Amino acid sequence: MSTPQLVVHRDKELMAQAAAARLITKVVDAQASRGYASVVLTGGRNGNGLLAALAAAPARDAVDWGRIDLWWGDERFLPEGDPDRNDTQARAALLDSVPLDPARVHPMPTSDGPYGADADAAAEAYAAELAKAAGPENHGAVPTFDVLMLGVGPDTHVASLFPELPAVRETERTVVGVHGAPKPPPTRISLTLPAIRSAREVWLLAAGEDKAQAAAIALSGAGEIQAPAAGAHGRSRTLWLLDAAAASQLPRSLYPPASA
Repeated sequence: MSTPQLVVHRDKELMAQAAAARLITKVVDAQASRGYASVVLTGGRNGNGLLAALAAAPARDAVDWGRIDLWWGDERFLPEGDPDRNDTQARAALLDSVPLDPARVHPMPTSDGPYGADADAAAEAYAAELAKAAGPENHGAVPTFDVLMLGVGPDTHVASLFPELPAVRETERTVVGVHGAPKPPPTRISLTLPAIRSAREVWLLAAGEDKAQAAAIALSGAGEIQAPAAGAHGRSRTLWLLDAAAASQLPRSLYPPASA
């Protein structure tokens, strides 16, 4: 378990731009050392803001887009192309404008796909896809992601792991169907904490005053069942990327002495 590191930016725009630059560097380094990179995307305003900043970044062409594997941390279980799906939003923000290898882009199943309305079967299928991509060098039944990004909700949820719900208590499966989520839509698919913790680096994104209390709770020793963000950490690094508003309630002992 890696100790969380904090980087606080002046505002959400600067946070998105800096996070995009950081991600480009991480992907390029992975591709130089291993030939490819593996990244887990997140939705929401901060995840999509990062992707939009990446699309606008002059350095984006340093990435070999044909040698990057893209996964999702969670998805709203809706029909293909629905504007509320994370993969639909990611394609609009970035993915449709870069030369990806379609075989290396792994969206979560849709509600009008081969599993119909059965979110649990769809989750099992995604778990099988992850397991197929995992090699002998990986830790468990998922690939070792270079970077796994998570948006932090005002209630401390990450991916679609909400406080006290069964999904956040999962200790064996890597992907689960989520039912009765407290924000719409109620049915979702999500990576679990064991899958999240397989990543080399986990980046948690939080911007805005509505995220301030959640960041303070998650970084102040709360339990992961009550505050799922507290249980999200990478094997080698856990990085919290915040703007000043989201960091405004952090104890001074946690606040980094030098922030961007």
